[in-house]
Amino acid sequence: MAQQHLDPTDPQLGSAGPAPTGDVLAGYLRAQATEFLRALRLHRETGSGANGSEASAEAARALRRSARRISASLHTFQPLLDTDWCEGMRPELAWVSGTLAMEHAYTARLERLLSALHRLSGSTAFPAQATEAAAGHRAGAPAGQTATQERGNLTVGAAKAGALLDRQLTLARTRAHSTALQALGSSRFHAIADKVAVLASEVPLTATAAADLRPHARAAEERLRDAVAALPLITAGSPYNAAALVHGLSPDTVPHPQDAPWHQVRLLLRLHRYAREAACGPQGNTVVDLRLLSAGQALNRHRDASEAAAAAAQAARTPRIAPATAYALGVLHADQRHEVEAARFAFQQAWQKEAVSTR
Repeated sequence: MAQQHLDPTDPQLGSAGPAPTGDVLAGYLRAQATEFLRALRLHRETGSGANGSEASAEAARALRRSARRISASLHTFQPLLDTDWCEGMRPELAWVSGTLAMEHAYTARLERLLSALHRLSGSTAFPAQATEAAAGHRAGAPAGQTATQERGNLTVGAAKAGALLDRQLTLARTRAHSTALQALGSSRFHAIADKVAVLASEVPLTATAAADLRPHARAAEERLRDAVAALPLITAGSPYNAAALVHGLSPDTVPHPQDAPWHQVRLLLRLHRYAREAACGPQGNTVVDLRLLSAGQALNRHRDASEAAAAAAQAARTPRIAPATAYALGVLHADQRHEVEAARFAFQQAWQKEAVSTR
């Protein structure tokens, strides 16, 4: 895989002008802290019902975005900031972002799995009406129509698998919503919100904050490049990855071992993107690296498909489910693992392209 380097004249890093220093970083952190407080105020104003309104959900997403950017900046540029303050803030911001992400993750996972079942079963009446239609067709089908019977079995199994997944993931989503509400009302959250409020006006820079930000941003890029170079492309990038399918349906419920390096690259890519944003100052939101954007989107799809496959495998381990249901969940798991492979291929294609920026 081709290794990509940051262009030393990249306008995103401000090489053509004065070197960005701690003042630029402070401005970025203050802006993100202000976004955090604005999103928090919106979340409180929109209220929180059993499932949350769309405005409330958007406010939660904005909270997560700003929390991620603050936390990432504290990680990348920690030498320019008070060490104790950084070490106290980062885990709390990660807790906020992770807690608020769960409800959205379960909602998106259920939608992804039900859409995949609909596509795989080929039924236009999924899931409720499909069970009756397929059962009636199977009762009157000639003995030789094995292909049609198999499709009918998948349709029946898909309906039951969809109902099972709906119960499991809706319950998980409801619990995640309650957990998020409890977190937002906790003394722990109020403490971190107070610190962010202080950050909006006062950034604890150190005496070394006059140094150039760009070496720190490039160090984040180097960590990303090294992780991409170490990806298990021979094993994990093959068109038909049978080991991934076998592992997913085994009794072992630990995360898929092939996925971990890719998840790590996704996190490092995010750190790299946020470092570029911080280092370029106010113009950070007006310059977009299309290569990084495409690569990040591919890794997001990889994460989503990987977690959806794990959810299908977990549902398949439910005791005493019907064979047709287990069959449909196995097909669904295989489908999502192929989506994982497709996302890896898309990432490689995006990463190998020349970096192109547009205003």
